[in-house]
Amino acid sequence: MNSWPLLLALILGSVLPSWAAPVRVVVWDEQQPQQSQAYTNHLGNQIAAYLRTLPNLEVKSVALSDPEQGLSEETLDNCQVLIWWGHVKNGEVDPKRAASVVRRVRDGKLALLALHSAHWSEPFVQAMREIATSEALNSVPRSDRASVVVSYETPARFSAPKRNDPLTPSHVFSTNADGAKSLKIVLPSCCFPAYRADGAPSHVSTLMPDHPVAKGVPLQWDIPQTEMYDEPFHVPPPDWSAFEERWDKGEHFHSGSVWTLGRGKIFYFRPGHETFGVYLQPVPLRIVGNATVWLAGQLTQ
Repeated sequence: MNSWPLLLALILGSVLPSWAAPVRVVVWDEQQPQQSQAYTNHLGNQIAAYLRTLPNLEVKSVALSDPEQGLSEETLDNCQVLIWWGHVKNGEVDPKRAASVVRRVRDGKLALLALHSAHWSEPFVQAMREIATSEALNSVPRSDRASVVVSYETPARFSAPKRNDPLTPSHVFSTNADGAKSLKIVLPSCCFPAYRADGAPSHVSTLMPDHPVAKGVPLQWDIPQTEMYDEPFHVPPPDWSAFEERWDKGEHFHSGSVWTLGRGKIFYFRPGHETFGVYLQPVPLRIVGNATVWLAGQLTQ
């Protein structure tokens, strides 16, 4: 008797929660033409095809060009983990549809897994700005929260910060001469001061080897071709980061980062530039699969 299928099921089952029904996953992809330099059938479809090989996942692949931008209420109502890849078309996403995603994350009904240039995706930006606002308001003494006057400064979308720009988000709570309380919140730009799409390799360290998102991932591993992002990342501090990338020219970036929004979770994984076959490689795909399963297990509804 061949025991390998049973052994494989036991190994994979050890990272999967005991769901009565399959985890419902939606992979959203803007599907732009540049992806054809590395993928024969779009990056999102490549990820979806891999996820379908894992047990207990029910996977749907959608695109920006689909009806209702692939984000109909029916699709979102039947989604537990939304994986999002976007780049040059981030600005084409309807903010109201993105708000439906963020609302479900906040309510613990859906988890968001943002990949690469999805740092500027509408759902990720809305979520990060909501987290920043919540953290700023929580810094105000409880007795002043009902009366404090809140103002916002919103960085320009799709504009990278300079090296010497103040880090965002930030906030200042102050008392005016007349005794009135004010809170100024500078929202996060959700970007970083440097990037380089030259395909140089990154060298990745697994910072949390015992966490489920890193199951089966080497302690040290390389991505042979990738785009460089360099910190600081202008977002609220994450709860934790499972990986760190470094480049031979000295840049570095934390990845596999998690934030909590209300009752839900957001996971950001940095690799994935469309002209390099990052998601043809087993380790990045495994991390996406691990993170999908882990995020599903964190849902409260």
